[in-house]
Amino acid sequence: MRVRGWVAPGRHVRAAARLVALLAGAASLAVVVPAAPAAAARAGDPVCEIRDERLNEISGMVATEDGYVVVNDGADDEARRRIFFLDKRCAVARTVSYPTRPRDTEDLAVGRDGVVWVADIGDNDRDRETIAVWRLAPDADRPVLYRMRYPDNAHDAEALLIDASGRPLVITKGGSGTVVLYAPSTALKPGATTPLASVGKVVLPSTTTSNPFSFLGRSVVTGAASAPDGRRVVLRSYADAFEYDVSGGDLVAALTAGTPRITPLPDEPQGESITYSPDGRSLLTVSESADQPAGSRPTILRYPATAAPADHPAESTTAAPPSAAAASPAAQAAGIGAGQVWSLAAGAGTLLALLAVAGLLWRRHTDRR
Repeated sequence: MRVRGWVAPGRHVRAAARLVALLAGAASLAVVVPAAPAAAARAGDPVCEIRDERLNEISGMVATEDGYVVVNDGADDEARRRIFFLDKRCAVARTVSYPTRPRDTEDLAVGRDGVVWVADIGDNDRDRETIAVWRLAPDADRPVLYRMRYPDNAHDAEALLIDASGRPLVITKGGSGTVVLYAPSTALKPGATTPLASVGKVVLPSTTTSNPFSFLGRSVVTGAASAPDGRRVVLRSYADAFEYDVSGGDLVAALTAGTPRITPLPDEPQGESITYSPDGRSLLTVSESADQPAGSRPTILRYPATAAPADHPAESTTAAPPSAAAASPAAQAAGIGAGQVWSLAAGAGTLLALLAVAGLLWRRHTDRR
């Protein structure tokens, strides 16, 4: 997703709507759940640099035994609207074109049968009547389109998972730390529009990981992936990776009822993609580079995947809430714990910060008119 167009001249109505949405989301940040234990924050290890000029808005990636598969965010340039297969050195080995123009491709997933799924689910303005997935069978030269429709209203989404039965699971982007899971209510059919059903919600743990979008970057989901053995699943934000254990292949139960282990992804330029390495031991990420300094290249980064919880949790990078003794007498009398006081204070600060940002952006916009 391109972040740079929020307050462009001539789009003040949409800009105002987005600011209202952000302010509404901030209210939810006041009651965000405590953070799960996180690993110490460290930059990922570079794997390889992608030098093809067509790949500067990478929004989805999967790793294969031969290399990687990537797609761009919905680009206007036809040359960028491809499914790109890279070798292990990140050089483009081949591309596959779409039979018709996609709207906004935001993620990739690969099934256990080797089928590559492209998530055409982005909707920055939340005005799409349908979203879609493209299914590319191994060695096929064209993907097949399947349309889907939300049961309620339009949503922006950037993450896709495929369960053991080959069913796609769409994860909304969110904005307040809570995202919604949608799955097809019937079998997908080419040429038809399949209704989606809401199957659960995920509340992201709060963290303090540094990223270009501050607290907003920590409250959205920009990508997802399943481990090769199906026993773990990961969601990512602009700041962190959240890994959940999967039992019996039930992705929804894992995401809605599980407690994630956190791997910080600090200061990635605009991290929207994540995948597991073929052996499942690493998490691989890549960022968009379109808005980065001249000469910047998207680079695949490697982070250690988390193991099952140990007897002694890893050191957390999230600031611990004050102890119960730190709560004010008035708060204690009202039955509000110190952790809740901390969350409420953080939420209030968030609201004030957003109001200030909204005022500044609106003033800049009106000055251009």
